[in-house]
Amino acid sequence: MIDKYKVPETHSEFRLNKQHFTNAELRQVAYSFIKEGEAYEEKIGSFLLDWLKPSSFTISKTSGSTGTPKEIKLKKEHMVNSALATSKFFELPAGTTALLCLPATYIAGRMMLVRAMVLGWQLDLIPPSSNPLDQVFKRYDFCAMTPFQLDNSVGRLHLIKKLIVGGGAVSYRIRKMVKDVDTKVYETYGMTETVTHIAAKRLNSKKRQNRPFKVLPNINISKDNRGCLVIKAPKLSDEVIVTNDIVDILTYKKFVWKGRIDNVINTGGIKVFPEEVEQKMSPVIDQRFFITSIPDDALGDKLVLFVENDFSEELLLQLKKKIEKLPILEKFEVPKKIYLIERFEETSSGKIHRENTVKSKVG
Repeated sequence: MIDKYKVPETHSEFRLNKQHFTNAELRQVAYSFIKEGEAYEEKIGSFLLDWLKPSSFTISKTSGSTGTPKEIKLKKEHMVNSALATSKFFELPAGTTALLCLPATYIAGRMMLVRAMVLGWQLDLIPPSSNPLDQVFKRYDFCAMTPFQLDNSVGRLHLIKKLIVGGGAVSYRIRKMVKDVDTKVYETYGMTETVTHIAAKRLNSKKRQNRPFKVLPNINISKDNRGCLVIKAPKLSDEVIVTNDIVDILTYKKFVWKGRIDNVINTGGIKVFPEEVEQKMSPVIDQRFFITSIPDDALGDKLVLFVENDFSEELLLQLKKKIEKLPILEKFEVPKKIYLIERFEETSSGKIHRENTVKSKVG
């Protein structure tokens, strides 16, 4: 027996590529996308058809950055609640103009569609690409991007009033690049299980740098005995979500993310958080990089640095000197070896796949 759910009728101010559609009309648009559209439109059409079915849930895929990609059942009611929370937190009412430049394969792209339908946004669709704003010539109130897309879009960010970035760590270089732009840029924290973001922090506030994450409405946070974040969000999930993200909780609404427990390195009896070391190193490394470990007879695991670049003895020497001169690095945080990799392995959603990258080089 299928659990029925009546999907809300599209908001009267909802526009998709400048045209309003009712649920019935949107179903025809979805069929058209699947039959005649480009590859990215086919994905949008498939999701819209699934959304408009009378079932209470839809299936979404995780990105696979922290494990094997898997399919998750998400309640449509929870997706509607997430849209409402985003609208309230970021002050995005009906009539908001928004740009969808993410694929509808994953939750981030799908929620842009849901927000538009539920909240009454005017949503324009463009093909997902690494340079999404290159072919955009109008201003939008809101957009969501990956860090890689943002990295390639800083020169045209004046076209976006508010931008959220998620799906991966935001590098020091990107933070520096967006520091003086007028666009309000927010880093988000979330996952498929929480129906996209449950917290955000402003990256380019004039008042304060290195802000903590602030949680959205109707969300409670705590820590388990491992020091990992526990999320209680009854409007977004029927289950309490226990993450593998180590955090410091500052108040009932604010937390600082330190790193993933499955990435923690025990080197010579000292616990090292790779993500914290990466933040310290980011001012002196321009390329994509990450810290990890490989087995070592003396230390158990030794710290190593992977940098995305063609092999160069000169670059290796430069990196070594720069890192050793960093005053904020502890002795045990200095990598024992640096690997230059021409191209990092990536997940299907474009995130760095640390494990596979390490295997390809030293496995």
